[in-house]
Amino acid sequence: MKVTEIPVTCLVDSRDRLGEGCFWDVASQTLWWLDIIEPSAIHRLHVASGAWRKWQFTEKVTAMASRRDGTILVGTHTGLAIFNPETGALTPWRKIDPGMPGNRGNDGACDARGRFWFGTMMNNIGPLGEDLDITASTGRLFRVEADGTTTVMETDVGVSNGPCWSPDNRTFYFTDSKAHIIWAYDFDLDSGTISNRRVLNDTKDHGHPDGATVDAEGFIWSARWEGSCVLRIDPKGRIDRLVPMPARRVTNVCFGGAKLDTLYVTTSRAHIPDQDLRRHPLQGGLFCFNPGVTGFEKHRFAG
Repeated sequence: MKVTEIPVTCLVDSRDRLGEGCFWDVASQTLWWLDIIEPSAIHRLHVASGAWRKWQFTEKVTAMASRRDGTILVGTHTGLAIFNPETGALTPWRKIDPGMPGNRGNDGACDARGRFWFGTMMNNIGPLGEDLDITASTGRLFRVEADGTTTVMETDVGVSNGPCWSPDNRTFYFTDSKAHIIWAYDFDLDSGTISNRRVLNDTKDHGHPDGATVDAEGFIWSARWEGSCVLRIDPKGRIDRLVPMPARRVTNVCFGGAKLDTLYVTTSRAHIPDQDLRRHPLQGGLFCFNPGVTGFEKHRFAG
């Protein structure tokens, strides 16, 4: 493993309590991300001009995917909603996992056919934003079709995170942050099915694996909660590179920029000890660095 001291820039000192859900929109050349803890927020940054806008909500927003009409599919505490940037309205669309009221939505992403893969977990955020213990692996992974039909794809998940795919769409990666495991599955793009689950990487040396994405060379970039870094992991599960970050809780990553050669990184500020905030005062901000490799725009939702 190589530790790479890459210059890291804080683009927005957004002070997110739990930043997440980032994606790059090629058409508008904007970066989108969110803050999960209520009042939740959706952020939009036009990187070239620095124009930053923020919308706030009383419902947790936890994941996002763009849609062809300019609206955004949003994972929420209880299901899925549609966000309209023109009006600022967040309109409920589908309930997810209604039989598990103790769960909440978490990370999600679309496959190359536009199906949204959305994970749940035991709710760990109290009504005042306080941390709640995760005492059981009650989370599930859902595949959501364009018409809203949902299929349970995985069960007994501690903290659902990091759904992403290999460049050839033959491998699906999924993270259980509670278990410290990034799983790999065989993936059938036509049917949207997964099989042959195996451990890709289960290191406990660099915090918990959180959000993830894949670069053009097929390597996985894994944000590390409590790890103060982003890891680059090869398709066989070996750690190729560690990029230190000026934040203790690193939550999600995505490729963007005009050439898709910038890695954008979200972080969390909630419940960070004062000494850590003094050391890294920009925790909770949106960061970026040049990883030396290109990536992919995240797929749009087909609905």
